[in-house]
Amino acid sequence: MSLSPNFQPLYKQVYDYMTAKLVRGELKPSEALPSEQALAAELNVSQGTVRKALDLMVSENLLERRQGKGTFVSEFTQESSLFRFFHFREPNGSHLIPDSKIISIKRRACTKAEAKHLSLQAKEKIVELRRVRTLKNKPVIVEKIIQPLSVFPDIDKMDDLPNSLYTLYQEKFAISIVEVREELRAVTVPSDYASYLEIDAGAAVLLVERASVNIDGRIVEWSEAFCKTEDFVYSVNLR
Repeated sequence: MSLSPNFQPLYKQVYDYMTAKLVRGELKPSEALPSEQALAAELNVSQGTVRKALDLMVSENLLERRQGKGTFVSEFTQESSLFRFFHFREPNGSHLIPDSKIISIKRRACTKAEAKHLSLQAKEKIVELRRVRTLKNKPVIVEKIIQPLSVFPDIDKMDDLPNSLYTLYQEKFAISIVEVREELRAVTVPSDYASYLEIDAGAAVLLVERASVNIDGRIVEWSEAFCKTEDFVYSVNLR
């Protein structure tokens, strides 16, 4: 492996090389990687350099190590995806798995704000998905999710969309969400969402705006979640 014109540490070049293979779909979810020794020989770098690059990819959840078996491409399951990216908990911190019910799904032109969030052309086609999420049979979240048709062709025509859309994105569209960027603020609930949360129009709720980032750095989904926090809390652990 030769140094790039703009010098980077060798481990970072190995990281970029392996990440590019993931982006191109040359490495599939749950696929085993060659051994560190084999990768080092292929790339003409030391085994320690390969290990450092793979350690970084593991820390970013792009890869996972399985004791006694080797290193594998991470695969989103419904449970792992929800535990990783769903932040609502009981006040004591217990994990909860939400149920979801689709309210509506439609294809339309994007708004100016959506085009800005998703780096789309004006009036580019998107799918708007609205759904309500429940915890312990209580409605707690109403979501509006925006999906570019150029990224998720005909997703609006699919039956039985799963609880965790990120799993579907990986399995059907080769999109792996590796990062979410969220902004939170207190707002009053829109009148057309209030009934789904079983609260009065104008009641105070938590708004979570989320940008979902693919492995190649693109924001491929943007959403708004209006959250009722009477019985549950938004919980994040920082380390």
